Amino acid sequence: MRNPDGKEVRYPVLLTPTEKQIARDVCIAFSQSVCGFDLLRCEGRSYVCDVNGWSFVKNSHKYYDDAACVLRKMFLEAKAPHLPSTIPPILPWNHEPVQASEGLTRAGSGIIDTFGQSEELRCVIAVIRHGDRTPKQKVKLKVTEEKLLNLMLKYNGGRPRSETKLKSAVQLQDLLDATRALVPRNRPGRGSDSEAEDMEHADKLRQVKAVLEEGGHFSGIYRKVQLKPLKWVKVARINGEGEEERPVEALMVLKYGGVLTHAGRKQAEELGRYFRNHMYPGEGTGLLRLHSTYRHDLKIYSSDEGRVQMSAAAFAKGLLDLEGQLTPILVSLVSKDSSMLDGLENVSAEMEEAKARLNEIITSGAKAGHCNGSSEFPWMADGVGLPSSANELLPRLVELTKKVTEQVKLLARDEDEKLMDANGDDVIPSYDQAKALGNTNIDVDRIAAGLPCGSEGFLLMFARWKKLERDLYNERKGRFDITQIPDVYDSCKYDLLHNAHLNLEGLDELFKVAQLLADGVIPNEYGINPKQKLKIGSKIARRLLGKILIDLRNTREEAINVAELKNNQDQDSKSNSSDWDDKDYYWKHHGKNEDGRRSSTTSDKSIDQEDDDDKETKYRLDPKYANVKTPDRHVRTRLYFTSESHIHSLMNVLRYCNLDESLEGEESLLSNSALQRLYRTKELDYMSYVVLRMFENVEVDLDDPHRFRIEMTFGRGADRSPLEKSRSETPSLHQEHILPIMGPERLQEAGSSLTLEKMERMLHPFAMPPEDFPPPSVPHGFTGYFSNKSAHVLERLVNLWRSSKHANDNGR
Repeated sequence: MRNPDGKEVRYPVLLTPTEKQIARDVCIAFSQSVCGFDLLRCEGRSYVCDVNGWSFVKNSHKYYDDAACVLRKMFLEAKAPHLPSTIPPILPWNHEPVQASEGLTRAGSGIIDTFGQSEELRCVIAVIRHGDRTPKQKVKLKVTEEKLLNLMLKYNGGRPRSETKLKSAVQLQDLLDATRALVPRNRPGRGSDSEAEDMEHADKLRQVKAVLEEGGHFSGIYRKVQLKPLKWVKVARINGEGEEERPVEALMVLKYGGVLTHAGRKQAEELGRYFRNHMYPGEGTGLLRLHSTYRHDLKIYSSDEGRVQMSAAAFAKGLLDLEGQLTPILVSLVSKDSSMLDGLENVSAEMEEAKARLNEIITSGAKAGHCNGSSEFPWMADGVGLPSSANELLPRLVELTKKVTEQVKLLARDEDEKLMDANGDDVIPSYDQAKALGNTNIDVDRIAAGLPCGSEGFLLMFARWKKLERDLYNERKGRFDITQIPDVYDSCKYDLLHNAHLNLEGLDELFKVAQLLADGVIPNEYGINPKQKLKIGSKIARRLLGKILIDLRNTREEAINVAELKNNQDQDSKSNSSDWDDKDYYWKHHGKNEDGRRSSTTSDKSIDQEDDDDKETKYRLDPKYANVKTPDRHVRTRLYFTSESHIHSLMNVLRYCNLDESLEGEESLLSNSALQRLYRTKELDYMSYVVLRMFENVEVDLDDPHRFRIEMTFGRGADRSPLEKSRSETPSLHQEHILPIMGPERLQEAGSSLTLEKMERMLHPFAMPPEDFPPPSVPHGFTGYFSNKSAHVLERLVNLWRSSKHANDNGR
């Protein structure tokens, strides 16, 4: 052991083997309770361990130092009472410097980031969109080649009518080997229609090959291939005994892209830092102090998409001031919940209906209706946001798309000729995509060489634009496809931000035209009118809304239980000799799942499902033994990372929930100024977010509905044009390819009070009932509490200390 001066001291303390094991276990339990990892001290540095190995962690040594102090005091008093106790009166984390406030680049209308002395922050719930990504792509082609058909049979168990999904590294490597052998070495000249089809097929095979070669290896979460058999024939078996079916044609679907960029990771970390410094008002270092003193309950959820998971991990890194790679953070802190944050299957019919009506309005030149709309409430109109000249903008959009595609084609031709002259072993680019995921800076060497930013080469860039050109307008039928407008806008914005150095002529004008159309098309894909938006939004976000209500209810029940316990202890104070009994009662009391009291709108089964997992005992800071000024302060944080669809859906429910028949006469949850602001908001861009914070007024009665109030804010994310030319305002845009994130804006009037009771009543018709939630699954990451094993270890150690201390006291 070491004394406070840092010198190693050997104390004459004799421990039994059982006590030594307890000492080792409690160190592990202590470190896990504070930061959620196994820690290792080596040469003055601390390392964190997860499934991927050990990595260095900043400022984690204090946790082991504190554990050592606690253990030293326990065992010295138990085994060597004649030696003085050297545990410091103040824990080391009390001396952490206050961190500087780091705001976002541009503030919105502001948020309530201070609260009265009678109010305490109890809960923070945030729904956040992922960060900047590469454009999502898809390649479809019919294949008849024997190599590809055999590959399909190899991985579907030899069933000729079953589809195959290829995602692992071994599977994708087999596909790449087969594709390399099938891609022709030379391009045939254009002749008959059949030759044109063969040329198109060869181009798609070449695109598949380029996608699979991207990065030089397979990470597995950003590229996946489906092989679906289309035609079969009966052939004689090899052994001559009877016949069997063999596929002769299959549909290959390759999905790729949508990768979180260096800009996306940096945006997520920046927003995490902002939350850390501004969403948790209080003394000292705010969130970090809450987290390190066992007063913060954090859980992070993500959809199944790789870009969303990595955004969640980067956000957590900024929120908790962590260091190291994102993978350990992702594994330890982020839980996937695809059923809550993924999927649009339940609303496909309603969304297709909205898109059909949208297509009719745009292509026919008809003006959007104004049912239920007025000059005072323009957001109630049908098709709000669509430009009046949308049908005139479509031909211009097609013309400019062709112009950009032709320029990229010339750049791709030079690259294709180089690849044709190279050997098969030389075609893999040196760009390492997996390594790039860990970087927050652009690849300067590629840009200096005149190559596209990121891992995309000119061949794939041309395939992206050619597909947009082909799908946007069908020349043979003379028909526009408005569903391609968001994809055109997405590609324009990506290339203006990351590939501006290529100087594509006409790209600026194409972006302006696409933005005018996309600002009207994207929001109206989730409903043409307010009632349709509410219907679609409630179906998409139904489970998410139910989970948010459960989070708020459980926080309220926990806060009321603590308040009642505190009142009882104040009224019936006990002697010092029973302090340990009080502590045991306090811990066990909060080990329950807070289902003792429920409001009238809450089902008996409305418990937080993940908190109920295996009836795990819960622990929180005991005020009697806490070395902090506000030991009763406890904050529950729930972060939900998802895609654009859930952000739009949640916002539409918050805006229009009062239109439901069961809520006639109710005012909107949002103020008129907020509704006006949302009406003017054209896009919920990357890293857009909705935040609900619940405060408790501790000076009003427990049954008073005004004891708990909800504060709602939202942020538009990186809603900034890449055409911004002011380098003094946005140096990062041009130097680092990063759009700044917009600050939070109010959804309520300043000083207004939205009670939790009203919030529950307004959202209840659109939320999944607690009894419909699936059974809890095994959590993927650490939740911030002691595990069962660690809890029992700590209890055994406490009992050991108590019995030994009393024995020594009696013997004196």
